[in-house]
Amino acid sequence: QVQLVESGGGLVQPGGSLRLSCATSGYIFRLYAMDWYRQAPGKQRELVATITVSGSPNYADSVKGRFTISRDNAKNTLWLQMNNLKPEDTAVYYCHTRRTLTDYWGQGTQVAVSS
Repeated sequence: QVQLVESGGGLVQPGGSLRLSCATSGYIFRLYAMDWYRQAPGKQRELVATITVSGSPNYADSVKGRFTISRDNAKNTLWLQMNNLKPEDTAVYYCHTRRTLTDYWGQGTQVAVSS
């Protein structure tokens, strides 16, 4: 079955960096677009970044210029490099894909940005 497992979250000071990863299995990774979402306490889950099958990225305005989404089709892995982190980036981050009209989510990884 499809599995998405995030890792790499943690506590970081403002201005710091983290790199999230999402290890996938159970489907042909290279055939599907992938996304990163996040959900802050008391807020709705929001789309952070998307990467197409061909590797073209798109970003939410709030993270543009600071975050970079990438994928390694040989390793079936999705990445999110987050630089210049701000307190408002604090959230649980989830990787996501949609396959045959079904949404798949990982368990999430917590990112906390605080001094």
